[in-house]
Amino acid sequence: MSIQQMFLGLGGGAASGIVATGGIISDYEVSGTYYRAHVFTGSGNFNISDLGGIGTTVEYLVVAGGGGGGHLGGGNAGGGGGAGGLRTNLSGHPLAGAAFPVSAQPYTVTVGAGGHGSDNGNGEAVTSGVDSVFGPITSTGGGHGGGHHTPPKPASFAKTGGSGGGGGGATPYAGGAGNTPSTSPPQGNPGGPGYNGNPYVGGGGGGAGGAGFSRNPSAPNPGSANGGVGVQVAIAGPPTSTGIGDGTQNFAGGGGGGSYPSPDGSGTGGVGGGGNGSTSFGTAGKASTGGGGGAGGGPPGRGGTGASGIVVVRYQIDSSQTGTQTATGGAISYYGGKTIHTFTTSGTFATPGSFSKTCEYVIIAGGGGGGEDLGGGGGAGTWREGTSAVGNSASFTVSLGAGGRAGAEDGVPTAGGNSSVAFPAGTISAPGGGKGGEPASYNGGEGGSGGGGRGNRSPVTGGNGTGDPFPGTPGTSPANGWGHPGGGVSSSGGGGGGAGGVGGDGTSTGPGAHGGVGIQLPSTFRDPKSSVGYPGPGGGGYWLAGGGGSGVYPAPGNPGPGGGPGGPYAGAGSGSAVDNTTAGYALANSGSGGGAAADGSPRNGGGGGSGIILIAYPT
Repeated sequence: MSIQQMFLGLGGGAASGIVATGGIISDYEVSGTYYRAHVFTGSGNFNISDLGGIGTTVEYLVVAGGGGGGHLGGGNAGGGGGAGGLRTNLSGHPLAGAAFPVSAQPYTVTVGAGGHGSDNGNGEAVTSGVDSVFGPITSTGGGHGGGHHTPPKPASFAKTGGSGGGGGGATPYAGGAGNTPSTSPPQGNPGGPGYNGNPYVGGGGGGAGGAGFSRNPSAPNPGSANGGVGVQVAIAGPPTSTGIGDGTQNFAGGGGGGSYPSPDGSGTGGVGGGGNGSTSFGTAGKASTGGGGGAGGGPPGRGGTGASGIVVVRYQIDSSQTGTQTATGGAISYYGGKTIHTFTTSGTFATPGSFSKTCEYVIIAGGGGGGEDLGGGGGAGTWREGTSAVGNSASFTVSLGAGGRAGAEDGVPTAGGNSSVAFPAGTISAPGGGKGGEPASYNGGEGGSGGGGRGNRSPVTGGNGTGDPFPGTPGTSPANGWGHPGGGVSSSGGGGGGAGGVGGDGTSTGPGAHGGVGIQLPSTFRDPKSSVGYPGPGGGGYWLAGGGGSGVYPAPGNPGPGGGPGGPYAGAGSGSAVDNTTAGYALANSGSGGGAAADGSPRNGGGGGSGIILIAYPT
C-alpha cells in the first residue's frame, strides 16, 4: 500500500502534504513518492500554513558559506578556504541527523555568504564564511585559508570552521580544524597543512566529505594540495538533472592550496564547488555550494572568495499538488497552467519524444564586481526575455554566468560571466555586467549594464550599457537585451547600471550613488509559493538585475544603495559607508552588481551576483 493510499479520506481523495511557501520550488517524484523541495540560495522565510495529512516532519540541507582562500606573504603561498559546514537529515544519508518536526508557523532561513579572499601580502582582509541557519539548525562557516607569516598575525593562520582552512605554505602552519563547533554527525573536516619547500604550497581546505590535502609527504593526506571533497545530498530532485549546487547536488568542497613560485604545484578545488588554487589568483568557490575559495600564490595575486551557502527543505506531497513532468533540467515547479524550470547553475534541458512547446524564457547574466578605493558599483547582467519553439527529443545546454570578482588592493574587479541557452532555434546569449571603475581603470566597464565610474578623479565616465533601455513593461527583449549605463562621478563614485535603469551619479558631498533599478519577473514566473528573486521598489518580490551602489567620500556618510533609491533591491550590493570596510556583495542568482568601496584600507569592493535562467511552457 502506498503512503497516498494510507491517507485516503472518506470522500476518496488523497491527503495533501504540508502547505508552505518560500525559496525556489522543485517538485519531483521518486518511485511513486512525490516530494516538494524549497531551495533557498538567499535568506528568507519558510512559511508553513497547513500541515496537511501526510506527515509532520521535514528533511533539510543546511550548508554555510565557504571560507576565503589565503594568499602570498613573506615568500609564502596561501591555503585553500574550508568549505562551509554541511548538516542534513535526509533519510538514508550517511550524515543524516535526527528528525525535524514542524508546526504551522514561519521558520527563518539564513543563507551564509562566502568569506573574502586575502588580497594583499599581509593577509589582513581574508575572512571565514558566514553561518547558515534553518530554525534550530546552524551550520558553521568554513574557516579561511592561511597566508602571511612574517611577522605572525592572528588573521594569517588557517582558521577553524565547519571545515577548516588549509595552512599557508610554510611550517609549522597546520590546517584549521573542522567540525567546529562540534556536531554529531560531523559537519566538516580539517584543512591540510602547508608545505615549506620549493615551491611553497599551501594546504587544501577541508570539505564536508574529507580533509584537505597537503604537498608535504609526511603530512596527513599527502599528494597534491587539493581541497577536501564535498558530499552529494540529493534532496532537491534527481541528482543529475536539478541544476542545484554544482549541478549534480554535490556541496561543500574545500578550496585548493596555492603555490609559489612556479612550477605550479597548486591544488584543485574539491568536488562540491571548491575553488582552484593558483600561483597568482585563486578562483572563487561556486555560488550556492558552500565551497571554499581557492588560494593564491605570488604577486600579483589574491585568494578566491568562498562560495555562498544554501538551504533546502523537503517534504512529501500528494500527486494532486503537482503537475506531470515532461522535460527535465533545473528545479521544476508548476504554476498558472505552466511548468517552470529554474536553473541556479549550469545544466541541460531535455525533452521527451512527444514534446512540442513554445517556451517562454528569462535569461540573466552574472553581475559585475564593484570597484575598490572610491570605485564604481558593478553593473547588472544583461536581461534577455522572449519565446522559443522546442520540439521532441531535444537536449541542449543551459549556461549560467558567474558573478564578477570584487575589486581589492591587489586585484581589480571583473565583469560578470555570460549566460546562454542553446535553444534548437538558435542560441540566446546574455553578456555579463560591467565592472566598476577602480584605480587602474577609472571609467566604469562596459557590459549588459555598465559599471559606475571611480570617484574623486576627472574626467571619468560610467561604463556603457550594451543592452537597450527597458521599456517599462515586460515583453520580448531586443536582440542585445535590456541594460543601462553606469553612473558618472564626483567625489563619490557612480552607481552601476541596472537592467531597468541607469546608475546614479556620484556627488561631491555624499551620499553615495545608488545602483540602477532592476526588473520584476513577468507574471508567468511569480508563483506565490516561490520566492525566486528579491524584494524591489514598493515592497514587491521577484526583482532581479539591479546595479551596485557606490561608496561615499568624504566619510562619514550614507553609502549608495544597490538596485535603486531606497534599496538595497534586487539582491544588488550596496556601497560601503566608512573607510576600511568591505562593500556589499550581490546575492546569489540575482544577476546584480556588487557594491563599491569607500576610501581607506583595505578598500574592498563587493562581488557581483551569479545569474539565473527560467524556462516555462504550458503544462
